[in-house]
Amino acid sequence: MLSPAAAAAAAIRAAAGSPSAVRGAHARLLKEGLVHHSPAPAILVSAYAKSSLLPDALHLFDETPRRDLYLYSSLLAAVSHSVSPALAIPILRRMLSADTLRPDHFVLASIASVSARLRSLRLGRQLHAHFVASPYSGDDVVKSSLVDMYCKCGVPDDARKVFDSICAKNSVVWTALVSGYASNGRSDEALQLFGSIPGRGLFSWTALISGLVKAGESVSGVELFVEMRRDGVRIDDAFVLSVVISGAADLAAFVLGRQLHGSAMRLGFLSSMIVGNALVDMYSKCSDIHSAREVFEGIALRDIITWTTMVVGEAQHGRAEEALALFDRMVLAGVKPNEVTFVGMIYACSHAGLVQKGRQLFDSMKQDYDINPGLQHYTCYLDLLSRSGHLLEAEELIATMPYEPDEATWGALLSACKKYNDAEMCIRVADNLLELRPKDSSTYILLSNVYAVNGKWDSVAKVRKCMTGLEIRKDPGYSWIEVGREFHLFHAGEVPHDVREEIMGFLDEMVLEMRKRGYVPDTSSVMHDLEENEKEHHLFLHSERLAVAFGLIKSPPGSVIRVVKNLRLCVDCHTVLKLISEIVQRKIIVRDHSRFHHFEGGKCSCSEFW
Repeated sequence: MLSPAAAAAAAIRAAAGSPSAVRGAHARLLKEGLVHHSPAPAILVSAYAKSSLLPDALHLFDETPRRDLYLYSSLLAAVSHSVSPALAIPILRRMLSADTLRPDHFVLASIASVSARLRSLRLGRQLHAHFVASPYSGDDVVKSSLVDMYCKCGVPDDARKVFDSICAKNSVVWTALVSGYASNGRSDEALQLFGSIPGRGLFSWTALISGLVKAGESVSGVELFVEMRRDGVRIDDAFVLSVVISGAADLAAFVLGRQLHGSAMRLGFLSSMIVGNALVDMYSKCSDIHSAREVFEGIALRDIITWTTMVVGEAQHGRAEEALALFDRMVLAGVKPNEVTFVGMIYACSHAGLVQKGRQLFDSMKQDYDINPGLQHYTCYLDLLSRSGHLLEAEELIATMPYEPDEATWGALLSACKKYNDAEMCIRVADNLLELRPKDSSTYILLSNVYAVNGKWDSVAKVRKCMTGLEIRKDPGYSWIEVGREFHLFHAGEVPHDVREEIMGFLDEMVLEMRKRGYVPDTSSVMHDLEENEKEHHLFLHSERLAVAFGLIKSPPGSVIRVVKNLRLCVDCHTVLKLISEIVQRKIIVRDHSRFHHFEGGKCSCSEFW
């Protein structure tokens, strides 16, 4: 027969995961006078944590008169997996000083996990030094945690040294190092190590694919997923599907994304929230906002990521009214918006000229949701004000906000000053921006144009000197389009020989038709010192025009043309694509580095706010 303490411990473990059951078990222990008898406090702390009741666990910990190593170990393990891992640091200090306890291998593993979560290399190195000098220096579990910590802190070479010291390597530590190499851009080493893993399973494949996608090597990640399927690895977990769908989103691979949607359906993962979230993001980034919304509406259980992904998608596609209505639905559903949600909402207002609504949202962050606006929120709000012509208010916001304005902040105001022809403010803002010695080549183009328009040729020379001194080169423009199952990449000024005649002929025909409709090239974005006709030819060969022309020539009649560009659309290309959409009566969607432009019938979804 179990003793009262053992029976109580069994009851608490059985209750873990159910808040009401854990609290009920706690109440019974209080009534029976067993709550402070070991191991009840530690088991209760663990049960509270598993029931998402960390505040209750912390309160119980504070109320316990005799805190032993077992209790500390349980609390630190709970905190290391919580949304607030930084709470572990004061708890550790309390253990070392107030209760003069030395950490065991369980505590050391938890602190390594905290270091990884916080990306704190300093804490991780201190922990490692303590571990080496401790009686537990041979513990492989702690070493595995250190491997993971070093990988997540961006030093996979240090992780490899610890890895090599482990006697019995399990699949977890192999996978941690593979993921660490891949996510830190060391794909060759990741693949080499992956090939050495004994008995590779889904967990190992997922780690490699996830690391590659995270490092921006989505093509390699997708190729590995295909190889994994050919190897007959059974997919019994939704995470790998969500990762490869995210890879398709990064590539704007619409056809691949739809195929993965079909795979998710066949494998029975459409009910998975993480797969649903990935599909919403994928369709949005692949310019099919209607399919994104259809998937969203089909997700039964939505979290803040689901709502925010859809809100931001609607905003980037210029559908401000839809984004605002969705935000209201989210709040009514009892989901609290986060920092990213508000970036999307203020962005939506900015690109639709909804100044008053944007003000309300910015003010509500602190007033209604206790969220302190960050620099990105201030930049979006300033962009809203300046785009709508409230230039003095925007300049005052820069002077009074609790952050030092960065390149993006000054750049947003300068673009608006140029748009509204406020020469005096243009020069003032441009001078502030130039002092930052910006890194983005497009900022220098904007500065040069502003100074040139206002006759400040000495400042134009200074801008060019800065670019030369800092070795800043204009990013080469390129665009790509998916036609059938193939991607076609176009660089500015370069027309592939095999389609040169068709593309040049089509564009010549379009220019003739556009000029009949009053088109006059806007060469203000061309920085080169060229004759006017040469500047026009330079614009004529911008990458997005080449991609659109190829798409219109090669795609089935009536299909939507979807193009992705690495830079911001220039003013002239924006005008040209509006006219082409009207002439050929086709919908053209271009995703540039900040938003989507839906061109149809001579109009754009951005309503000239971009």
